[in-house]
Amino acid sequence: MITLTLLHPLQSVPVQSWTFEPESVIRIGRSTDNEVILYSAVVSRHHVELRRNGSNWEIVSLGANGTYIEGKRITQMPVEDGMIIRLASSGPKIQIHIEEETTKAKLKAALGKRSPSRQELDPTKKETFINSQNTQTEGEE
Repeated sequence: MITLTLLHPLQSVPVQSWTFEPESVIRIGRSTDNEVILYSAVVSRHHVELRRNGSNWEIVSLGANGTYIEGKRITQMPVEDGMIIRLASSGPKIQIHIEEETTKAKLKAALGKRSPSRQELDPTKKETFINSQNTQTEGEE
């Protein structure tokens, strides 16, 4: 499993996260055909790809404005757990977390039976919370 976390530009705190099961490619950019869509003027339509290479991941920069790690522009490199990429020199920052299947299995065994998630409790409810108000999806009670 791989988790991408968009970080706040000033405080580096999480703003939004996306979690993917082992996909072969995860695309990030402005275009709606990407798995992660970021609306920013400095982000290209197809800015960067995370590609699964066996049991590892690699990052491939596709954007004209570049992809940066620790202030250095990269074109392609292996992904390390916890690394932070920046799309363009002044664009959004994304932290990457990789969870190997063995880690996932160990964690599940250590926790034992977990409590059911919201969807497991009632899969018919699709609620969205906006400014602390509960709004149900159209067409539902």
